[in-house]
Amino acid sequence: MSPSESSATSPAADTEAGSPRPARGTSRRRRMALALPLALVSAVAMVLHPAAPAEAQAATKKPAKAKDQSGRGALTKRAAQSAPAPHTYTVVEGDTVADVAARFGLPTASVLAMNGLGWSTLIFPGQTLVLADAAPEPVAAPAAAGAGVTHTVASGDTVSGIADAYGVSTAAVLAANGLDESSTIFPGQSIIVPDGVTAAAESAAPLPSSVPAEALTDEMRENARTIIAVGREVGADDAALVVALATAAQESGLLNLDHGDRDSLGLFQQRPSTGWGSPDQVMDATYATRAFFQGAGRPGTKTTRGLFDIDGWESMSVNDAAQAVQISAFPNHYAKWEASARRWLEELG
Repeated sequence: MSPSESSATSPAADTEAGSPRPARGTSRRRRMALALPLALVSAVAMVLHPAAPAEAQAATKKPAKAKDQSGRGALTKRAAQSAPAPHTYTVVEGDTVADVAARFGLPTASVLAMNGLGWSTLIFPGQTLVLADAAPEPVAAPAAAGAGVTHTVASGDTVSGIADAYGVSTAAVLAANGLDESSTIFPGQSIIVPDGVTAAAESAAPLPSSVPAEALTDEMRENARTIIAVGREVGADDAALVVALATAAQESGLLNLDHGDRDSLGLFQQRPSTGWGSPDQVMDATYATRAFFQGAGRPGTKTTRGLFDIDGWESMSVNDAAQAVQISAFPNHYAKWEASARRWLEELG
C-alpha cells in the first residue's frame, strides 16, 4: 500500500475501530459550532420580542403604584384635608378669597357673595370674612334642580332689577350664575334666581371687624390720607370722611384702579360716560375725591351728584349715604367697611 493510499484509508479504519482519538483542535471547533446556533437563536428572539429583556428586568422591580387616570386624586386628597368652615375667618397676609374658600371646601363664588365682594376685590390682613353661611345650595350649586327659578332675560333687564323683582340680593344672583359686577346679560338668556335662603343668610351675617391702618399697603394708606386731606379742604366733617373712606374701600380696595365695570376708573370707580369727568380726571385721586364730595359737574352743568349734593345725607347711615352717591348694584355692601373707615380716620387723620 502506498503511503498515499494508507493516508486515504486511515480515517475509515479509525472509525471502524470505534474509538478514534479526536484530532487536535476538533474539540474547540465543536464548541464553537455548538455556540453559534445559540447566538443565532438569541438574536432571533430579540428581533421577535424586543421588549423581553426589559420585561425581565421590570419583573425584578417593585411594582409601581397605579396612577389615578381620572385626575381626581389630588382633588380628593385636598377635599379630605379641608377643615370644617368656621362662622368667620380673619384674613392673614398672603390670603386670597380663592385660597380661603378652597381651604374650607367652599365655592369661591359663595364666599364672594356672602361678603359682598367682586372677583377683583382685594382683601386685607385683619379683615373678617363670613364663611359659615357661605355654602347654601343655590349659591354652591347654581345649576341644581330646585335651587330657585329660571328667569328669561328681556330687553332692558339688569341683574339688580331681576334680583329686586324676586326679592333676593344682587350678589346672590351673580354668584348663582357665575357672573360678576362687570358681566353683561342679553335678551333671551336664562338667569337662575336662587331662593331667599341666600338673601336671609346675607342679611344675618355679622359685620367684619375693622382693619388697622398698618395692615394696608403703602399705596392704600396714601390714598386714604389723600381722601382725608382733600375732604377736609372741601369742608367734610368726620362723618363725611367715614362715608368716603368706606366707599373707596368697597369700590376699589383703596387702589387707584385703571379698570373696572364698563368704563369705571379710579378710587371711587367713577364713570366718565356718566359725567364724572374725563378718564384722566377720575384717575387723579385728588380730583376723584373732590368729585365724590361735590359732584363732578359742579359748578356748571350737574350730571352727577356728590355726597354734599344729597339732601339729608347727614341723617343717613354710612351705607345709605355711600349708595346715594354711587348707585351701586350692591347697595348694602358699604356698611361692612364702616368700622375700618372710622379706624383709618382715627389713625391717619
